[in-house]
Amino acid sequence: MRTAVLIPLALSALLSPGGAGAYAPHRTNPPSSSSSSSSLRETGPGGRRAFLASAAAASLASLGVAAPAPANAADSNLQDVYFGVGCFWHIQHEFVLAERNLLGRSDKELTSRTGYAGGTKTGDGGKVCYHNLQFVADYGKLGHGEVVGMTIPESSIGDFAKEYFSYFAPNGERVDPGDRGGEYRSLIGLPGGTSHPEYSKVEEAASAKGMRLEPGKGNDPDTFGKKLVYVYDTAKYPFYQGEVYHQFHNDFQSPPYGKAYNKLADMAFDDGRLGVTGCPDRV
Repeated sequence: MRTAVLIPLALSALLSPGGAGAYAPHRTNPPSSSSSSSSLRETGPGGRRAFLASAAAASLASLGVAAPAPANAADSNLQDVYFGVGCFWHIQHEFVLAERNLLGRSDKELTSRTGYAGGTKTGDGGKVCYHNLQFVADYGKLGHGEVVGMTIPESSIGDFAKEYFSYFAPNGERVDPGDRGGEYRSLIGLPGGTSHPEYSKVEEAASAKGMRLEPGKGNDPDTFGKKLVYVYDTAKYPFYQGEVYHQFHNDFQSPPYGKAYNKLADMAFDDGRLGVTGCPDRV
């Protein structure tokens, strides 16, 4: 349960020199999803590898030597996906570990971001925001659920699906049953949804956990007690980045993750991997 988050935000707004109005973010319009995805691709390891491969090929060509074919061409096919199950604070931490362990990414290459997806509506200016005292684009009222979005190789989707289903409790339920409602439903977002080329691997991971998958229709209800995960097409149900104060946050299920982890939010904001959303926030 995270209603306590609103208290420090409210105090921050009321104690600011300009009162509640001074709590408004620097920019009123959130960054477009296309610019956000582009920045992730440019900073991710796939972009770096693609650049190095291109440079190497050019050098070899000048010497009359054919460049070797990549070991796995799919590794350079980076795709934006998202996963959600309950509170996104804990899930982001787990996917940060997955990016490090499965993809060998450094702190500056991490793409996992908390956010919202699965709804059919947005607020003014395309905003989707956490519950706030200004009643701006409340994600719950707009039909969205909490998710963690990331940019990963298409060939790794099966591995990340296995990771995702390992985050459920042994009985197939989310580990924070105290949070109830459609905001905390279990959901996955893939390009093309259930038509994605790697979808069979997601099905295998779900089956191994005793879970079933169902195409999401938008604004779907809670999945608690159903062993169900909704699958969305990211083109129709895109990811909306969450506020900066929700990024790399400690959760209520585990000991604090440490200041080094928490400071990843500032690092990602400074280098452009996180943007201003237009929602009430600390930036």
